[in-house]
Amino acid sequence: MKIWPYAFITIVMIFSWPHSGPALSGEGGTAHDFSFESIDGSPLPLGDFRGKAVLVVNTASRCGFTKQYAALQKLYDTYKDRGLVVLGVPANNFANQEPGTEAEIKKFCEGVYRITFPLAEKTDVIGKTAHPFYKWAAAQKKGGIFFSTPRWNFHKYLIARDGSLAGSFASTVPPESVEVVEAIEAALAKSYVPSSSPDK
Repeated sequence: MKIWPYAFITIVMIFSWPHSGPALSGEGGTAHDFSFESIDGSPLPLGDFRGKAVLVVNTASRCGFTKQYAALQKLYDTYKDRGLVVLGVPANNFANQEPGTEAEIKKFCEGVYRITFPLAEKTDVIGKTAHPFYKWAAAQKKGGIFFSTPRWNFHKYLIARDGSLAGSFASTVPPESVEVVEAIEAALAKSYVPSSSPDK
């Protein structure tokens, strides 16, 4: 059977990587208040995705879950015309599995997996140096005790059209799983009414 490697990874994720603890901040607001830098170095504000659902995934090129890139691209191809954005956030926080430069990461993603969805620059996703978006997302407690914060590469946060956090999925939950697909469908089914002050 091939179950044991995934069971082992799950145990590692639960017990080896603590929550960000006191570093968590920004429990209020929405995801649209935060901005990344793109893998090419340009601003990548999440506010640009108002009215869309966004699946934010911390990625790595040398991970057992790296093959999830293919399923993420398929999700993007399937749902982008309905308003889904997939955002890859390369991170080297887990076992040094994303050691490359931005140029190397981009070449790998586009060359091996034909990735066309947006990618951020390499970013910390846990601990005191975690990007503010990740501190905010963890503070929402959507993944319960164990999976509100990334425990490994390819953790997935689903952002609703209004910028609220709609879901948090562990690395072991594949992008093509019923759980993720149903959450995306539900997020896309909800209408979005822009506020009178979108930059507030």
